[in-house]
Amino acid sequence: MKIEDYELLLKLNEIGTIRGTAKVILISQPAVTQRLKYIEEYFGVTIFIRTSKQLMPTPSGEIILNYARKIVEQENALKDQLAKSSSEVQGTLSIACSSVISQRFLPAILGEYTAKYPNVTIDLVTGISEDIRRDHKNYHVSIIRGDKLKDSQCIRLFADPLYIFDTEPFPTRKLKERPLISFKSDDSMHEQVDNWLYYHQEKIKPLKMMTVDQIETCKQFMKQGIGMAVLPESVSDSMKEEYPHIPLELNGQPVTRDTWLCFQEGVRQLPQVNHFIKALTYTEYI
Repeated sequence: MKIEDYELLLKLNEIGTIRGTAKVILISQPAVTQRLKYIEEYFGVTIFIRTSKQLMPTPSGEIILNYARKIVEQENALKDQLAKSSSEVQGTLSIACSSVISQRFLPAILGEYTAKYPNVTIDLVTGISEDIRRDHKNYHVSIIRGDKLKDSQCIRLFADPLYIFDTEPFPTRKLKERPLISFKSDDSMHEQVDNWLYYHQEKIKPLKMMTVDQIETCKQFMKQGIGMAVLPESVSDSMKEEYPHIPLELNGQPVTRDTWLCFQEGVRQLPQVNHFIKALTYTEYI
């Protein structure tokens, strides 16, 4: 058994389907099926029951999965120890990053980082901040939007002001009634927008809510005149010059989406992590 086999079992259990797992780890579905068959033959037991909707671990499978977690944790701990003892910056750097940051800022930062430290292996997961919060202890560093993690050391990277955009002007003396387009995000983003709308209901009234999967889709819908959209300044590009907009403010203060870099205590002892944190904190974002 290889460490990759144990990691595959954990990923199958996490995602719940062979097809979904194959898509995430970027190998073919038959290859995943064949590998699982080999592992089950190796242990001589059935690890997962295949239902029409998902994989369900058997009692024997649960024992093997618990063992797999320990093996993977020990492997990662060993790699971290070796990285600490080496004068060369190497090892694995595991990052969980908000989709917005991974699209806008992370490629350039990682490009410079990997060019400077080519022996570091990057383990990157992207998604909405809400999902990252749930599993943040599985990563060296987490880059999230909204509120910082309470049980971690956190550095605020920047505050991102929110604006509401439309193709139609925002009148000053009458109610604006238009559809509002939103994109998939964590609950804190939606709460900020809902709270602002509540205190400005005499000026802006969404006729209906439309939700799309990605922020870029939201922008394109707005540009086609389908409705209004609340967007962070960091992704608005030249839109403030081209489209009517107003800043979201409450009590004279801008409503912002804070971006945080969070990590567990002691993780900066790993050279590859410490250098990455320095690269993030020295970057100008907006």
